[in-house]
Amino acid sequence: MRTCPNPRASLLNAALLGALAAPAWGEAIAMFRANPAHTGVYDTAGVDQLNGVKWKFKTGGKILSSPAIAGGLIYIGSDDKNLYAVNLDTGKQVWKFTTKGGVHSSPAVADGTVFFASYDGWFYAVEASTGKLQWKFQTGGERKFEAKGIHGYQPHNQTIPDSWDLYLSSPTVANGMVYFGSSDGNLYALDSRGGALKWKVTTQDIVHSSPAIADGTVFIGSWDSYLYAVDAQTGAEKWRFKTGEDKEVYNQVGIQSSPAVAGGTVFFGCRDNYFYAVDQATGKEKWKFPNHGSWVVASPAVSDGEVFFGTSDSMMFHALDGKTGHPRFSLPTPINVFSSAAIAGGMAYFGGFDGKLRAVDIKSGKYVWEFVTDASHENAPRYFGTDGKLNPNAIYLSDFYEDMILAVNRMFSMGSIVSSPVVDRGVVYFGSTDGYLYALR
Repeated sequence: MRTCPNPRASLLNAALLGALAAPAWGEAIAMFRANPAHTGVYDTAGVDQLNGVKWKFKTGGKILSSPAIAGGLIYIGSDDKNLYAVNLDTGKQVWKFTTKGGVHSSPAVADGTVFFASYDGWFYAVEASTGKLQWKFQTGGERKFEAKGIHGYQPHNQTIPDSWDLYLSSPTVANGMVYFGSSDGNLYALDSRGGALKWKVTTQDIVHSSPAIADGTVFIGSWDSYLYAVDAQTGAEKWRFKTGEDKEVYNQVGIQSSPAVAGGTVFFGCRDNYFYAVDQATGKEKWKFPNHGSWVVASPAVSDGEVFFGTSDSMMFHALDGKTGHPRFSLPTPINVFSSAAIAGGMAYFGGFDGKLRAVDIKSGKYVWEFVTDASHENAPRYFGTDGKLNPNAIYLSDFYEDMILAVNRMFSMGSIVSSPVVDRGVVYFGSTDGYLYALR
């Protein structure tokens, strides 16, 4: 991918989740990365051995969104402009809600309401059981990150949207409020019952990172190179943390990853080649981990004092000590990883652009199984050599910006899994760019 110059809960996590996982009215919630702190840990049985597909549900477009499960239904957005509600047991559609843009935001479910954003510039709240609109809020509009000559593409003096900017910010619900970022540069806090604006914080660029919440503070990244910490009730800034810049080709800049909070530390990846750990209270850097010129788009999972994440061009899956940043294991992946790992039952599950979902035993640091989408079976061989290694020359054919769009579509033709998995009672759920929502057991 031409993204660089040459994407078991511990006791601490359990206590944190228990304190944060319920809104003011007392019902448990479902959202991107499992909980408001975004640790990516699911307190449920995993899939130690892959037995096959329980069911798969076809949408009319690519799925970049990640699923949320509540009340016997699973919710997911699609590029076909719809949010879907699917029966968790049968894989049959219960309802769909149509917007005027691709739904690249991952839904959150609380108090019988599903919250999500669409590329049409509206933020929606719909009834979880029926899909009936409850309220909607208009932002300043959604768009991709853009810059002149981005990633070195031609024309160098033309502003070019970044085709690798795949997601919209996904909402987080806590204490009767719903928080999300927008391409208009704002972090919004709305009343979750009626959609009234409580406050907004303006950054200097688009916000596609998703907010994490812990101890009354909201943490979120912006493409302006800063990670922000603001008061969850008032929006008052507590601190901001500066990451790297790249004002030449705007390749090594921007926080596309969403932060996770655990043990007094905020963990997040950046497109500047580093993965960061900063002090939750002060915003001071604790450590940073270099990724050899590679973006970290995937959001981290944090379990038992360790941090897990995949990388883009360096094509690795890392397990780092949360206190020191030292790697415990690093596994090579055959292709770039934007999908954020889900942790359940001592396993980590994540997807790749090659249309494969991989399961890793986080104790041994070894791959256990992988699942291959139909599109991957059909199309992936044309992009890999006989040695099993990715052939970039089969994906990137020119230095013109039009080819960046084509390169992304070539990747997507493999049934790419950039959706982040959700695990529930021995089943792993995720979306694919082949348009399917999969349930594996």
